[in-house]
Amino acid sequence: MNKKIIAALLAGAMVIGTLAGCGNTDAGNTDVGNNAADSQSTQQDASNATTDTNTTDAGTADAAGTNDAAGDSIVSAPTELTFIFADGDEGAKASMNEIVNRFNEQYPDITVTIEPGNGGAYSELIKTKDSVGEFPDVLEMRDTAMYVRAGKLEPLPDDIVGLFKTTTDFDGKVYTAPLAGENTNGIIYNKTYFDENGLTEPATYDEFIELCQTIKDKGDMAPLVVGGQDIWHMGFWFHKAYNDQVLSQDPDFIEHCYDGSKDFSDETFKKTFEELQTIMQYAQDGWSSTPDAQITTFMVNDMAAMMYSGTHMFSQIAEAAPDMEIGWFPIPSPDGKLRLVGGGGVGGLAISAEAAQDPDKKAAAEAFIKFFYAPENYKVYCEKLNAIPATVDEPEMDVAPVLQEVIDATSAADELAPMWNGRSGNNELPPDFRNFTYKTLVEVLQGTRDIDSACDELNKTWQVGMETFNPLTGLGAE
Repeated sequence: MNKKIIAALLAGAMVIGTLAGCGNTDAGNTDVGNNAADSQSTQQDASNATTDTNTTDAGTADAAGTNDAAGDSIVSAPTELTFIFADGDEGAKASMNEIVNRFNEQYPDITVTIEPGNGGAYSELIKTKDSVGEFPDVLEMRDTAMYVRAGKLEPLPDDIVGLFKTTTDFDGKVYTAPLAGENTNGIIYNKTYFDENGLTEPATYDEFIELCQTIKDKGDMAPLVVGGQDIWHMGFWFHKAYNDQVLSQDPDFIEHCYDGSKDFSDETFKKTFEELQTIMQYAQDGWSSTPDAQITTFMVNDMAAMMYSGTHMFSQIAEAAPDMEIGWFPIPSPDGKLRLVGGGGVGGLAISAEAAQDPDKKAAAEAFIKFFYAPENYKVYCEKLNAIPATVDEPEMDVAPVLQEVIDATSAADELAPMWNGRSGNNELPPDFRNFTYKTLVEVLQGTRDIDSACDELNKTWQVGMETFNPLTGLGAE
């Protein structure tokens, strides 16, 4: 692949499924910033899409299951749809405009009009649109739970839901078509160092621990670099162990904490701490005072052999050390299964409930979403943003080999699901509980608190949280 193309592709990795709450120390519950557009400060006008000179005859009518261009219109009269997405990222803006242009060309009786997404202040824009009665017909949805509870979104039909590897439901109904798979974490390693020292990618959890010990025994660099000063970085590691120990046994553990049948003194939760105690003995000295922004420096300066993070790090490493060769592998669970963060999260493209009251708008909106995810169209979006496809029928993408490894791993995973704090419905966390959990984890790993004491504190904090939020009773979830 041309070096310039590779560089461009890697640079896009920062956009996708960017790291959990990147640089964010607030009390929010989302580790993985699913779209980096929220972090962009520029506000640019994504006004009505005009025909792109590069528009091809892609996205045939089969993508929407109809052939409007051939005369079999899916609407009874000319229909207009308003469409808003987070346009703070240039890649997102370019790809959305191209796909909309293709759709409008294919469906002459339907006009999709892109309205400005207000750059980085997207969530506030949608709230404002809602408050003044200008809620869009189709939109990129971020705060899905809130708008579902408010009755603003229309459930998606089965033929759209079935396009995706995983989706998030609310009481059995799916309201969003995921734009991309969530940021998949794994080990990024110095391939040259591995090759020179005869090190190989581990196939089991025990082999991973043995690999870490081998590097530690060599003494020339730390096996792992950890950015523990940023608690959201610790969320990567926490979810890995929590997924291994808790979710593997009870996917609805949080729901059962709400109903009182379980709590954070559960043995599986204690094993989460124990797994991380084992792993963190291989982190660099001073890991708890190292910010995430410095972990690339450790890697490119031969101070650490590996890091555990998401695909957004590919571009950071490439920028810091263009000649550095990196590899990637997932860490299997202790039971031998491969459990990864990925698949569709709670956000994505949605249809407004109001628009769905109009049969023509409903048909047009559903056709647009199907068209968007047709492989030849979805490819445009995924390549522009280095996104991991969320669809079952994946587009053929021209991506860097290391990103392709991640994509292949998500396809082969035994379980693919969002982070523990990215779940909805009865498994949605109370506000602030995520951050408290990570802070408590750091105390355990530093040895300033034992596991039993940590579990007791988590139980107390959970009870306080349930005084204002409990999806089982509807408290705080209106």
